Amino acid sequence: MAVQSTDTIEAETKVATNILVVGVGGQGVIMVSKVLARLCQFQGFKVKQSEVHGMAKRGGTVFSHVRFGDEIWSPTIPRGKADVLLALEWAEGLRWINYLKPGEGTFIADTQHIVPPFACRNRKRGALSAYSTETPDEVVAMVTEGYALDATTMATALGNLRASNTVLLGALSGTLDFPVEDWLKVISEFVPPKTVEINREAFLQGRQWLEQQGNGATAEAPVIPMPKPAPLQFPAELNDDFDLRITPEWCKGCDICVKVCPERCLALNNEQIVVVTDRDACTGCRLCEWLCPDFAIDIIKNSDQRVAV
Repeated sequence: MAVQSTDTIEAETKVATNILVVGVGGQGVIMVSKVLARLCQFQGFKVKQSEVHGMAKRGGTVFSHVRFGDEIWSPTIPRGKADVLLALEWAEGLRWINYLKPGEGTFIADTQHIVPPFACRNRKRGALSAYSTETPDEVVAMVTEGYALDATTMATALGNLRASNTVLLGALSGTLDFPVEDWLKVISEFVPPKTVEINREAFLQGRQWLEQQGNGATAEAPVIPMPKPAPLQFPAELNDDFDLRITPEWCKGCDICVKVCPERCLALNNEQIVVVTDRDACTGCRLCEWLCPDFAIDIIKNSDQRVAV
């Protein structure tokens, strides 16, 4: 296989548009990148898409490179060459921010925090979190053009929090010169038929949100406020600040949640449906919720803005 010279790679980078999509498993990173790749093909561009989703069990890092232009050879985006970084999860956006083009890259991110259990310093209630504490104002100040929006809450208000990735697609569309109807046509091909209308509305809301920010929201432009997270506070005696909800009809008895639960407070009953065996032992770490492939478990904390759908 021929090896490209440095000059060839550099020349290609100048004519290509590079979009990096990042997030965690279960958010729809791959769907977003496939929509974008198909759309670019419809516009007559050559497209290369590559992805890493081996850790796509809910909670694992997922990222996808999309490159389009008149000529594209390499499927991956070099560090510092991304025209747009689209982050479906806040910390993942910060993890990849050095891939943006210095002085000209655009940063778009959901302010949603998905805090993995291992971000806590220990397993005790009230443990300090090692999750990123940067606010949208601080991050937007680090880039030339930045947008931080609460896409998850916007999608939840529409009736389906999973449409948050489509809200972000709408915001992304405001940075690319493609017809709105082409976006909507491609999105309708990739989402479940029953959710086409919700995803259409989610896309339009995301696009409208970005347009309202003016011609490029910089560090001085308004963003959705989000204070630095304080250390988690749990009562010393009982865990009554959250609800652990199980939807029996959705459980397939895969046993994943039972095996990964750090406190061993879940089990399968005689019908191979997960049940809680020790409610007081549950710390609300959400590991079972994130790893359930059938969305049968929800940990609903009092401070959450989302609802089960």
